[in-house]
Amino acid sequence: MARLRVALAQLNLMVGDLDGNVDRIIAAIAEAEEQQCDLVTFPELALTGYPPEDLLLKPGFVSQNIAGLERIAAATAKCAAIVGFVDREGSDLYNALAICADGRVLGTYRKRRLPNYEVFDERRYFTPGAEAMNLYLIGGVRVGVSVCEDAWSADGPVADAGRGGAELIINCNASPYHAGKVTLREQTIGQRAIEAGCPIVYVNLVGGQDELVFDGASLVVDESGAVVTRVGQFVETLAITELTTFDRVTPAESALSVVVVSAASPMDSRPALASLLSAEPLASDHEVYEALVLGTRDYVTKNGFGEVVIGLSGGIDSSIVAAIAVDALGADRVHGVLMPSRYSSDHSIADAELLADNLGIDRRVIDIEPAFIAFTDMLAPSFVGQDVDLTEENLQSRIRGMSLMALSNKFGWMVLTTGNKSESAVGYSTLYGDTAGGFAVIKDVPKLLVYRLCRDLNQRAGRPLVPETVLEKAPSAELRPDQRDDQSLPPYELLDPIIEAYVEQDRTMSELIADGFDAALVERIVGLIDRAEYKRRQTPPGVRITTKAFGKDRRLPITNRYRG
Repeated sequence: MARLRVALAQLNLMVGDLDGNVDRIIAAIAEAEEQQCDLVTFPELALTGYPPEDLLLKPGFVSQNIAGLERIAAATAKCAAIVGFVDREGSDLYNALAICADGRVLGTYRKRRLPNYEVFDERRYFTPGAEAMNLYLIGGVRVGVSVCEDAWSADGPVADAGRGGAELIINCNASPYHAGKVTLREQTIGQRAIEAGCPIVYVNLVGGQDELVFDGASLVVDESGAVVTRVGQFVETLAITELTTFDRVTPAESALSVVVVSAASPMDSRPALASLLSAEPLASDHEVYEALVLGTRDYVTKNGFGEVVIGLSGGIDSSIVAAIAVDALGADRVHGVLMPSRYSSDHSIADAELLADNLGIDRRVIDIEPAFIAFTDMLAPSFVGQDVDLTEENLQSRIRGMSLMALSNKFGWMVLTTGNKSESAVGYSTLYGDTAGGFAVIKDVPKLLVYRLCRDLNQRAGRPLVPETVLEKAPSAELRPDQRDDQSLPPYELLDPIIEAYVEQDRTMSELIADGFDAALVERIVGLIDRAEYKRRQTPPGVRITTKAFGKDRRLPITNRYRG
């Protein structure tokens, strides 16, 4: 029996910041050493950040990553470190782990299962590992190592390590968030532990990277598959835990070599570790909200912006975006702009003002009526004999978009757009108007979920941060007299399930009708979704919180006649 003290380095690293990532990793190793840990383990591709994408096509980037690994290895002492990096052999690249201790690299492992689905395209860059697996004797415990997807396959590398006599398996991850992912991970890792017959330490990346959010939620499961330690979601931390492992007899037929890394310490040679509290997963709506907050914070700050600006309409979408921005950046870095036109209702203006005051953000009013008059007068000679229609409605949205971009140019504020997934799906937006901006916070959030997020926010705050009048009134773009969303779209209670089935579940039109959806409604909604593809290609990135988001996830041809 041995007691292994393990540090799970759930870090927020940055793609391409090789020197910065190396410094962060070395600092975590030093802290783990100070806490008398036997082992500290880092996320997948911690050195480069994940996903590095086409940076991997630059030989200089790969070389600098390897040089960074040498710096990390040189900084190790007794505490072993398992670090994700890009390995290279000839022209082949590998998603790899380095096992470092005593100032050097003692071994490497190359990821065997390369995901090539959803947001993953690792086969574009990497070659799967094929060399014999080693076990590493760390603190008297035989440790197997694996990378992310290796643990998502039954009877894969994790099971191989278990059959080879591993007493503990480390799984290093960059597993992006979507709603429900925590439960799926716990079930999957628990099953792998049962198959391997030993505990698994699962360490995950945390932070936002373009559309992706990595939620951390690292964990430890025992040999029965039960979760014994949960690390918090959406927080950067070095979580230290202790595992008591029981000697397993190495099968005589095992071909796995054992590399000695560090000797075992006497069981009583270190002070007892304070019990690591196991963080419970967040409630579903709160979890989504925190993903949006982290994704927004990291996109804004990692891209060098200090402040953001949002058009406040008095509606539900701009309200939740403003609240998310405040939690991400602080109220002093968020600017709200009211841009009324002749069609703006008094209650919408009042609701926007109340929201801004509730959140404590700067607000200003830019009346777009003079610009609207100027544009309509300017275009009047070209529009002679034409009825007023959607063109004039969209002019208002585009004037608002130009106004926000002018503020962005003048003050260096990033524009946060406020369109939701339901609107983006069916093209209920104005190209170069409300779609203009730097980051689309709720791009992957369906309308009904927007309402739930607002209600959950108010409940957690203990007061109506989002005014109750905003939650109660009918949604409207207010681009013509008495306009409501349900004049152009079916009720969101009907719309959102069709969007989810068609977009996220890849159901065809005929399958949706067979599923019981109204045929005429399906035909209409599918047509709107397909025709809006060209719009979506021109919109900013936004946080992915579903199993299939527009953009990196869902890649359909714009020119396309298939209807199914």
